[in-house]
Amino acid sequence: MLKKDENWWRQAAIYQIYPRSFKDSDGDGLGDIKGITEGAKYLKSLSLDAVWLSPFFPSALADGGYDVADYRNVDPRLGTLKDFDAMLKALHAEGIRVFVDIVPNHSSDQHLWFQEALASKPGSKARARYIFRDGRGKNGELPPNEFVSHFAPSAWTRSKNPDGTLGQWYFHLFAPEQPDFNWDNREVQLDFLKTLKFWSDRGVDGFRIDVAHALKKDFSRFGHEHSKKDTMTITTTGRDILFDRDEVHEVYREWRKLFNQYNPPRVAVAEAYVPSVRRTLYATPDELGQAFNFDLLGAKYSSKEFKRIVTENIALAAQSGSSSTWVLNNHDVVRTVTKYGLPDGTDFSQYLLSDGTSAPLNLELGQRRARAAAMFIMALPGCTYIYQGEELGLFEVADLKHADLQDPTWKRNVVLKRQRVFFKRNNKYINGVAEIHLEKGRDGCRVPLPWTSSGPSFGFGSGKGHLPQPLGYGPLSMQAQSKIKGSTLDIYRTALKLRKKLQTTEEFEWIKTGDPQVVHFSRKNGWHCITNFDGADFTLPKGEILHSSSPLKGRKLPKNTTVWLKA
Repeated sequence: MLKKDENWWRQAAIYQIYPRSFKDSDGDGLGDIKGITEGAKYLKSLSLDAVWLSPFFPSALADGGYDVADYRNVDPRLGTLKDFDAMLKALHAEGIRVFVDIVPNHSSDQHLWFQEALASKPGSKARARYIFRDGRGKNGELPPNEFVSHFAPSAWTRSKNPDGTLGQWYFHLFAPEQPDFNWDNREVQLDFLKTLKFWSDRGVDGFRIDVAHALKKDFSRFGHEHSKKDTMTITTTGRDILFDRDEVHEVYREWRKLFNQYNPPRVAVAEAYVPSVRRTLYATPDELGQAFNFDLLGAKYSSKEFKRIVTENIALAAQSGSSSTWVLNNHDVVRTVTKYGLPDGTDFSQYLLSDGTSAPLNLELGQRRARAAAMFIMALPGCTYIYQGEELGLFEVADLKHADLQDPTWKRNVVLKRQRVFFKRNNKYINGVAEIHLEKGRDGCRVPLPWTSSGPSFGFGSGKGHLPQPLGYGPLSMQAQSKIKGSTLDIYRTALKLRKKLQTTEEFEWIKTGDPQVVHFSRKNGWHCITNFDGADFTLPKGEILHSSSPLKGRKLPKNTTVWLKA
C-alpha cells in the first residue's frame, strides 16, 4: 500500500506506459486499461514507485492519443472509467502510484468545444476558446501568416462555415486535427483546473504535462511581419512569440495551489523542450515541481558528455529546489539499444527512412551500452524514468511497412516532387508527381510489447497488434528473459530492487579514476557507481560488488559496463 510521503517523487523510479502498446486484454489489437491491470504483478516485479500513462482519453488517434476529444473520460476502445478505477486500485495495492498525461496545449478537432466553434460565427464565445484568424488575400484564401507546424507544412488550416463556405483559419502547432487552445481565455483555464481536480479526486498521484512550454502565445504578434517564424526554435528571453513565455508560469502557479490541496500534494512534471537555463522555472515548488531533463536523449554514449550533463543538471535541480530527472528514452525517440548500437554520427532519421539499411546495427553492443547507461542513471540522485520495453532491451523496429505506419510525422511531412514515374499498366515512363516523405516517424518505438516467446503477438493479445512485431521480439519477451540469469530484464529487476534500498539521501560526489573513459561517483551512504564507457579493463577499488550491467572479469571492469559497489 502507499505511504503518505510528500517527497516520494524526489528519487522515484517511474515507468512510462504507452497504453495502446502495453497489453491487449480483449484481442482487438489495441492495448487497454484492463491490460494494464493484468500487468500489475509484472510492474510490481520491477520495484517501481510509479507508472506514467500516456493518453488513454477518447481520441481519433490523429497523433497516437495526443489529440484528446474528452479530457475526463476513457477511450471506449481502451475501457471505461470503472476500468480505470479498478486499475488504479490494483496498482496502488502493489505500492505503485499513477501519473496521468495531460495535454493542455491543444485538443482534438473532435472535441465538443471545437465542434461548437466550427458551428459558430467569427468573434463568438465558442471560437474565443481557440485561435481563429481571418486569412490574407482578396477572399481570405491565404493563411494569416507562414508559420509551419511540427506535423504539416502550415500551422494554419482553413475552416468551413456552417453553410459550407470557406471561413476563418485556425492555428495548430501540430496536426490539423489538433487545434491549439487560447490560453488567454479564462474559460479554458478553469476547465483544465476542473480536469486536474477530476483525476486527482479519483486518486491519481501525479501528472505529466505535455508541451508545457507552449500554452501561452503572443496573439498581438501573429501579424504578417512575423510570417517566417521557425516553430522549431525557442529563444531564452521569455518573450518568444509561441513558446516558453513568462506568462505560462502564472498557469502553473494556479495549478500548484490545486495540487497542494491534496495529501500528499499531487506531483507534476513538465515536458518543456526549452534551454536548460529556462527549464528550472517549471520545476520550482510553487509551480509544477519537476521538469524533464532531456539532455541524455540526444547525447552520444560518451563518458565526457554524460559527466557534463549530470554535473549541469544536478546544479540546475539545486537551483529550482527540485530533483533532476534522468531519461534515456520515451515514446518520441529511437530506442536506446538501437541508438547505442549504431555507428557514431548515424543520422537516425535517414536510418529509419532506409528501413534500417543505411547503417549497420550492432545489437549486442547496443544492449550492453543500454544496460550500462541504465544502471548509471539509476544510481544518480533524482528520478529515473523508464520507457516500457527498455527493461527488455527492445530495439527500434526500423523496417515497418509504409502501410502500417500511423504517426503523423510520416503522413504529414511530405513534399511533392515531379519526376518520371513508372506505371506497369502501360509499361512506360510518364511524367508524374511523387510523394517524398521526410520522416518515417515514431512508430518503431511504439510497437506492442512481447510478453511471451510465441503467439500471434507474443502474448500482447490473442491476435495481432495494431503495429506488427518483428520475429526478434520473441527471445526478448518477458517470458523468455525471466528464465535467464543476466538477461536485460534480470539486470533491471535486480538494479531497481537494490536502488529502492540504496536511494536515501541526495548527496552526490564525483571521484577521480585516472581514466577519462571511466566515470565514478558515490552517494553519501557508501553506494558507488562506476561506468567504463569505452576504456581498457579497469581495476575496481575496494568494496563489495553489489551488481553489474554485464559480467565482470574478476575485479576488472570491462568497457560498456556499470558496476555498483558498497564501500
